[in-house]
Amino acid sequence: MQGRSPQLSMELNRLLLLTSFLLHMEEGHASSTRLVCDNRLIQKYIGEAKDMEKRVGQCQVLPALSCPAVLPLVDFSLQQWKSKSNETKRREILCDMALLVGAVVGAQGQVTEACGARQLSQLYQHANSFLLLLQTFSWEAGPWEPGCSPRSMEQTHITGIFLTYRQLVQGKLRFFFHDLAKDLCKQGQAGGTDPRCRAR
Repeated sequence: MQGRSPQLSMELNRLLLLTSFLLHMEEGHASSTRLVCDNRLIQKYIGEAKDMEKRVGQCQVLPALSCPAVLPLVDFSLQQWKSKSNETKRREILCDMALLVGAVVGAQGQVTEACGARQLSQLYQHANSFLLLLQTFSWEAGPWEPGCSPRSMEQTHITGIFLTYRQLVQGKLRFFFHDLAKDLCKQGQAGGTDPRCRAR
């Protein structure tokens, strides 16, 4: 019997990464803070988003969606972004991610081809995990309710959903984690050993 194929090994690595992600969330705010402070993790998620976008583009049969997916417009001005509070940024990304997750679910109901369906399932797991994670960061009392209306567009090509997800993770989410790290990671260092020492 031959060893594992490269594709199987990649899938196992992705599953382990997702499991680690979920464990971070289940352990609560402290682990969420560690997730923000370890810049290598967000870089891995960006890499995952790029990989998913590439793989879905390699699917041979990707019919247009009969019911267009409604996707958030995730472009933003860095200057305006810096002027917003962390809570405003969090809620903005939550709105974008919630709309994106809804678009993925809608596309899943229309795509029966195996390759596209498999990639959409993986995208849903990743996007929904971020949606849950973002709800653990809150500077205001009370649960988050998806009553927002982000800027949006309609898209009939499945690849556009993956492109939007990659842009959201690589853009707003990455900068949000960077902004959080400025405060949360300093707080963690103030109460104990420098995380760089613990990582050795």
